[in-house]
Amino acid sequence: MAENEVPDKKQASREATEWMILLKDDPDDAALNTAFEVWLNAHPVNKAAWQEMQRASEAMDQAVPVYADQWRPMLADMRREMGQPSSVSDPIPQDRRSEIHHLVPHRHTRRFSRRQGMALGASAVAACLMIAVMGPDVLRDLRSDYATGTAETRTVRLADDSLVTLAPESAISVTYTPGDRQIQLLAGEAYFDVSSNPDRPFQVAVQAITVTVLGTAFDVRRGVDETDIAVSQGVVRVDAGAVDPPVTETLTAGQAVRVNASGRTRRSDGPVQQVAAWRQNQLVARDEPLGIVVDQLRRYYTGKIIVTDDVLAAQSVTGVYNLTDPVEALRGIARAQNAVVRRITPWLVIVSRS
Repeated sequence: MAENEVPDKKQASREATEWMILLKDDPDDAALNTAFEVWLNAHPVNKAAWQEMQRASEAMDQAVPVYADQWRPMLADMRREMGQPSSVSDPIPQDRRSEIHHLVPHRHTRRFSRRQGMALGASAVAACLMIAVMGPDVLRDLRSDYATGTAETRTVRLADDSLVTLAPESAISVTYTPGDRQIQLLAGEAYFDVSSNPDRPFQVAVQAITVTVLGTAFDVRRGVDETDIAVSQGVVRVDAGAVDPPVTETLTAGQAVRVNASGRTRRSDGPVQQVAAWRQNQLVARDEPLGIVVDQLRRYYTGKIIVTDDVLAAQSVTGVYNLTDPVEALRGIARAQNAVVRRITPWLVIVSRS
């Protein structure tokens, strides 16, 4: 590369992946570390690519290697498709070796060529390991009466004729007594169309928040640090008694409230038809942090979506997106934020600032 030539971001990203595998394979090799420092300091683009790869690697390292019977055959197939050996003990094709000469000094090429050839399949290895994150949440399933998987919705009729529609990756437990009807939202999001019965209040509990109704239709979403409630019909009361001071909000049709873990609330108004728009495969965002919007998209994507930057995750998103194609929806969000979406494998998507 010429002294003033700016390296291609995609090329730098690919090389960062290769360096990650090489250095994990032999972290004490002095010559390897020297060559890596030369590459890293050659241009700021390389440093940015390396920082992004480190963040992605940290997220992938949290995956538990389960379902090996599924990912090992897929890994072998992906290697064959890439022209690589089906196991690491097989020879590396000669035409692959020429692709890595630019990364290390020539006197080390023979020594490193085998590892570098393996590194060309690093994304395939990471993708197969990422299947680990798609296993069921055993504790959640043991506690729930009704649950859904990725990209799955489900409508159930309860004993009192109330209807509950579960969004993807959601779960509820149901406890009915002669005096009340108790639903616990264990994960995800659900839309409730409640059968009216003044003598038996209908309550939905999510974290430290309770939503109480007599007969109405409303949506509840459980986030990481916040809970969203939106009403399409009737009246609901939202109570958060565990915070100081306690929070009580009353909502009517078209109104919504977000309550975070500290009790801070944010009310909003919107068209009734947009309440629980996910039932029509739409994601409606109105001045939402990108991180929260991506959390909702994750329920529709069979894999892992990583946002590499906290500043990017905090940026505001407004728009309507198609949930039947979560990756394309993610690209639309990224374009509006001047961000980049890279689909590393069929199971791993990384969102970063451009």
